[in-house]
Amino acid sequence: MRIAAVVALAGLAVACPLTDARVHAAESATVHVAAAVKEMKVGLLELEGAIKERQAAAGLFGETGKGQTLRDVIAALNNAAKDDSLAGVVIRLKDAELTATHIQELAPAIKAVRDAGKKVHLFAEGYSALELRLGALCDRVLVQSGGGVMLPGVHIDEMYLADMFAWAGIKADFVQVGDFKGASEMYANSKPSKAWEENINGLLDSMYGELRAELKAGRKLNDAKLDKAMEEAWLASDATAVATGLVDEAVDLPNLEKAVAKAHGSPDAKVEWSELLGKKDKTDLANANPFTLFSKMFQKPDHSPKRATIAVVHIDGAIVDGDSSSGGLLSGGSSVGSRTIRRALAELEDNDLIKGVILRIDSPGGSAIASEVIWQGVRRVAAKKPVWASVGGMAASGGYYIAVGADKIYLNPSSIVGSIGVVGGKFALGGLMDKMKINIVPRSRGPRAGMMSIASGWSDADKAFVKAKMTETYEQFAGRVSQGRKEIDLSKTAEGRLFTGQKAIELKMADRMGGVQTAINDLAGQLSLASGSYDVMDWPAPKGLEEMLENLFGGIGVTAPSGEAAGVSLWAQIDRAGAAVLGQDAWRQVREPMSAALQMQREPVLLIGPRVLIFR
Repeated sequence: MRIAAVVALAGLAVACPLTDARVHAAESATVHVAAAVKEMKVGLLELEGAIKERQAAAGLFGETGKGQTLRDVIAALNNAAKDDSLAGVVIRLKDAELTATHIQELAPAIKAVRDAGKKVHLFAEGYSALELRLGALCDRVLVQSGGGVMLPGVHIDEMYLADMFAWAGIKADFVQVGDFKGASEMYANSKPSKAWEENINGLLDSMYGELRAELKAGRKLNDAKLDKAMEEAWLASDATAVATGLVDEAVDLPNLEKAVAKAHGSPDAKVEWSELLGKKDKTDLANANPFTLFSKMFQKPDHSPKRATIAVVHIDGAIVDGDSSSGGLLSGGSSVGSRTIRRALAELEDNDLIKGVILRIDSPGGSAIASEVIWQGVRRVAAKKPVWASVGGMAASGGYYIAVGADKIYLNPSSIVGSIGVVGGKFALGGLMDKMKINIVPRSRGPRAGMMSIASGWSDADKAFVKAKMTETYEQFAGRVSQGRKEIDLSKTAEGRLFTGQKAIELKMADRMGGVQTAINDLAGQLSLASGSYDVMDWPAPKGLEEMLENLFGGIGVTAPSGEAAGVSLWAQIDRAGAAVLGQDAWRQVREPMSAALQMQREPVLLIGPRVLIFR
């Protein structure tokens, strides 16, 4: 067989005959050249906005809630580790709202990807301390060309309002049980007490130590190099950040594909991106039947287990009596209602398909009564099936009260636990009213009817009575802790002291280190539930549209604004003004304790921990 081929050489076309052998050699060369330009499949995980503990309720027309959950992200990484078609994973941050807890709970999943022989790359337009902590878990940290890096360390501005209250004519009458309990310090003092100084400094030292340890291990920096990096990277350019070793390379986003291919040793390879988090399906509004849509709007979500299930019960926010809410006083965030949680626990207690329960706690505490009510519900469930606790950012005071009702407690390194103590009090506004020329005439019937009057403070006898009642609550709290944590030494852990993960475990306040997914996996193992044979579901169950509207308006068809709604509007205006004047972070540190203080108008004894700790 003879064929002719045209060979281009120096611009000349030469015809030459090729034998069968030469044809085979030419074909082999062609195959070899094609192999040099190969494709590479890389997983893409985009983290955008808030990373939620659980998915929001379905929308009005049946679409799933917007946003990414922590468990979804962990599952996506674990799936990537098992996917043999992926050469690596790129995590791209798009204004992701990360916390130290998120990063520590993602760590095992990222490690699983790396242990599977796949490189993990992190890309962001800019980095703060939290993003750099995530980068320390990855193989390579890439910053957008021209982007910035900021590593300021750990800082908090504590505000003390006693002098301002005195100037305004307000008297903060507070009593606390536990020398290290700092919940009343903001209101009652002009500066921190010696006990609180020791408590908060110990907490910050622990947190700063964790930050340094993670960066040194992940970025392979010694103390001297990290010190230099932190000195230069208070606000660093991309070039400075690379020079300090905090990031590996500055890359323009359109060149990200080339940078990833080069890191894998194939600079000419074409990268095929594989999205690790799929898009959520939504109802097609244009083509949907209007009657079907109307039916969907008022259909109660089906939230019943279909097979063996591990339930995750979320205790996220301030603990209050009654029902949970999505927003607190002064827009102070969500609250956890004892009535709502007890209903959920009762449902889990009686359902045979619920094999075990994880309490996912991220709460600074709140109502002493509500905390006890929830604790009792936890113990009722624990009498029938295992109940474990997983602490996110915090289980302080009332949050820890609930946690000790569980059979086992899991922590992250940055989780804050403790604050075993009680605080109670009120604000006496008589001086303020005098300045405003408002005359108050108090009228009481009964021996202690005027105890919560806003006109005047407490007498010494009143304070002694309140402290006696608070001591009863404290002793009950300490008793619950001793009952749940048999080996704990209250002389080292109580009286309001705060601890982070590893130290808390050493003090027998918790059992082991690990995030919510670790707790779920371990509980499934204890229950002999094989992977893929059980479901994980969240409680309390999501609300249907009708229930949401009832909560919003007090019932379908009620449209006239109430006094309460007007008050919410007023507080919303105060909230916006406070954030504008002080800045969002500083205002939050005032707003959250004010929310707790207002709760004292209804219940004068609270189990609350440090309500606001902001680290960037």
